[in-house]
This record gives sequence, C-alpha cells and structure tokens, in this order.
Amino acid sequence: MYFSIKQVSEKTGLQPHVLRYYENEGLLPGVSRSRNGIRRYTEQDLEWINLICCLKNTGMSIKQMHDFVELSLAGDKTLKRRCDLLREHKKIVEAQIVEMNDHLQKVICKIERFTAQYEKYAGAC
Repeated sequence: MYFSIKQVSEKTGLQPHVLRYYENEGLLPGVSRSRNGIRRYTEQDLEWINLICCLKNTGMSIKQMHDFVELSLAGDKTLKRRCDLLREHKKIVEAQIVEMNDHLQKVICKIERFTAQYEKYAGAC
C-alpha cells in the first residue's frame, strides 16, 4: 500500500515541504516514485518519519540523524554503532530531562510563593 505526500502529511502532521526537506537531506532514503514522479510512501517510510520526528523532537541534529540513516542503510554490520549513537543520545536526553525538572520545580515554587502572597494581599483588602 502506498500513501501520497498529502496522506502522509495528514497522518504525521508534517507539512509536505518538511517531508520533501527530510528526503532531500537523506533522512528518508527509500521513498519511491510513480512513473509520473509522484512520491509513494510505504508503511516503512512512515516508520522512518516517526523515528526522525522522535530524534528531532529530542534534540538530535540533522547531521546526526543523517549519520544514523547512513549506518542503517549499511546493514547489520553497523548495529553496534547505531546502538552506541542512540545510547549517547539517550544520555543527552536524560540530562535535559533532569535539567527541565529542576526548572519546573523552580517555577512551581514561584507559583506557590506568589499565590500565597496574593492570598495574603487579597485577604488584607
């Protein structure tokens, strides 16, 4: 089964120009085309798109994603290198989560402080 770029855009929430950009950057290497040159996406392409979105949303650079795709295309002999790349990315994401949780706690403290001040102020009126 094939999907048009419009269908993939609707399924993923990505605009067609973003899908074309990812393809041009080598992040979607297997997208086939009809005789008329129209892109025909497969379920496997959708899986790649979902992975690329996940990696992008967790801060991986286009270059790192491209390297990952290249390793994947090289086959099973690169499995260790792909795992290493993902493990390193995981460490970075985990550190970002810790940092964001620290920031969140500061925001929560400020909300509590300002709420208490406001309630004291409002009660004095």
